[in-house]
Amino acid sequence: MFTKVLIANRGEIAVRVIKTAREMGIASVAVYSDADANAMHVAMADEAVHLGPAPARESYLIGEKVIQAALDTGAEAIHPGYGFLSENAEFADAVEAAGLIFIGPTADAIRAMGSKSAAKELMGGASVPLVPGYHGDNQDADFLKSEADKIGYPVLIKASAGGGGKGMRLVEKTEDFLDALDSCKREAISSFGDDLVLIEKFVTNPRHIEMQVFADEHGNAVHLFERDCSIQRRHQKVIEEAPAPGLPADLQAEMGKAAVAAAKAIQYRGAGTIEFIADCEDDGTPRGFYFMEMNTRLQVEHPVTEMITGQDLVSWQFKVASGEELPLTQEDLSINGHSMEVRLYAEDPDGGFLPAIGHLDYLELPEDIARIDTGVRTGDDVSMHYDPMIAKIIVHGEDRDAAIRKLAQALANSKISGVTTNRDFLGKILEEQAFQIAKLDTGFIERYEESLLPDRSKEEEAAARIAMLAMMLEREIDADIDNANTDDPWSPWASTDHWRLNDIAHSDAILKGKNAEFKLAAMPRDGGFDIALNDEIEWLSGDYVDDVTLAITNGDWKGKVSVIVAEDTFTVITEGGSYPITLFDPVAAASQDEGGSDRLAAPMPGKVTAVHASNGDDVEEGQLLMVLEAMKMEHSILAPHAGKIDSIRFGEGDQVADGDVLVTFLEE
Repeated sequence: MFTKVLIANRGEIAVRVIKTAREMGIASVAVYSDADANAMHVAMADEAVHLGPAPARESYLIGEKVIQAALDTGAEAIHPGYGFLSENAEFADAVEAAGLIFIGPTADAIRAMGSKSAAKELMGGASVPLVPGYHGDNQDADFLKSEADKIGYPVLIKASAGGGGKGMRLVEKTEDFLDALDSCKREAISSFGDDLVLIEKFVTNPRHIEMQVFADEHGNAVHLFERDCSIQRRHQKVIEEAPAPGLPADLQAEMGKAAVAAAKAIQYRGAGTIEFIADCEDDGTPRGFYFMEMNTRLQVEHPVTEMITGQDLVSWQFKVASGEELPLTQEDLSINGHSMEVRLYAEDPDGGFLPAIGHLDYLELPEDIARIDTGVRTGDDVSMHYDPMIAKIIVHGEDRDAAIRKLAQALANSKISGVTTNRDFLGKILEEQAFQIAKLDTGFIERYEESLLPDRSKEEEAAARIAMLAMMLEREIDADIDNANTDDPWSPWASTDHWRLNDIAHSDAILKGKNAEFKLAAMPRDGGFDIALNDEIEWLSGDYVDDVTLAITNGDWKGKVSVIVAEDTFTVITEGGSYPITLFDPVAAASQDEGGSDRLAAPMPGKVTAVHASNGDDVEEGQLLMVLEAMKMEHSILAPHAGKIDSIRFGEGDQVADGDVLVTFLEE
């Protein structure tokens, strides 16, 4: 066994690998960019080496720098994590050529599975079921369209070198094919440097079920059962669970056998995942499966497998990479209970799931009831340069119902302030009846979007009242602190009893939520406050139990909520939702007016990958003007209204900051 390992990654996976290395007595070396100089994984590692500027292509993706860092620190092995260089065959070759151990498969295995087209051919030879499609080298657009017409719509266009949902387009009808092909190829070149695509029949009632496989260099291979990853958005996994609910035992056995055969077909070594598309009955029960692709690395969702098997997969990776045999045989492995994982992201579900980068003013996750895999802490920034994941929340229960209840509780106890997250959206998925009875497929989120993203105006209004109460309590606390330090504590100016001469004591404020503006007034009464909003008055009283927990009385109801205060923002967190409420200064807002609807600003920092309009063009509302790439995804910038373009401020390849004016329109 080696004694020192370098982790060629960042964030939660780097932290995850460091934890196992520490438990096994292996020293760890972290690498970092300018943006990650104070990151959690850097602080946890025994050593850390700076790679370069914040963009990954100038730091984490430069294999030569990573290898040199390992050599300079005396590391004997490199763990690539996932993403970045983890499935780069040239990097794996270079690591071995430098006399180091690559904790992953051989470069030949990565190459074999790196091309979806070649992988399909290999799997067909190993008798693994394949989806009907075209996987050849002819990339002529008209030829590909004719192949899609033969297969029959809907079809899926997939970048052959793709992964993680990038370079993939669903086409419902023949007239949409060429535009989708152009978009897919453009994204494939940007993300992978290769625009080769394949065409496959789209299974209309599919579940995404994958098998965790492990193999060693002694010819042993096993599977550690399956995971269901059907709850997806834009091909990005949202919730994962193990085992797959409702999977018939005979089909599970066939799938496991096919997965092991796939690993052996390429003489695999280490951790890998064989991903299948399961064709399902209307009730979600799988009736058959097809090979989709193999991921030649550890998966983001590996913790659910660890939870049901009791195995540490990173420990297995270390042992196999050092030449040992697999720790267990297939007969030794069994399933215990049920596990679920959600990916907590800094993104805005109500705003089209746009990334919501920013500063984490407060982060408290329920480590007492869930496993938390994270790479950030309170005070850290969610950077524009990397994936906006905050944490993975993983639970284990005796059965699926118990796991759902535990996960719902864990989400309710997650407290985040400073960035918008998908916390409430994840909770709504767990509440959906179809999810609870395991009627799953990859179109689940789109089908139930209306109930998963409900109108929460009433809840936000209630949160505004609580924010007003919290603001009044904060003022009392601040006044008491000031008065304790005054030379004349008996002065009437030091009183906090709200007494007024010839007036009813009250405080007015304008508070803004995400969707509305609230004009409130708070009037002290009976140890609490009458809070007026929209001509309705509610009496509330409260006391802080700790720094963020507010015990509230509202009539006959008593309860606790969290209120996190950061400057003028009060983030009110209840079991059912999280609501940032900001004290609004109309004078300051007027001075910051951006100029109204005659300009279109960037909703986030990113890179312009395509421009579809020119100066002087007449455009319709909703017309595509440009494409912005941010957080590894493409975002369409649409015309907010009909009009004539005055100027396009940025061109293809330009970097833009959040709020930069992209397009201006001539005044009507």
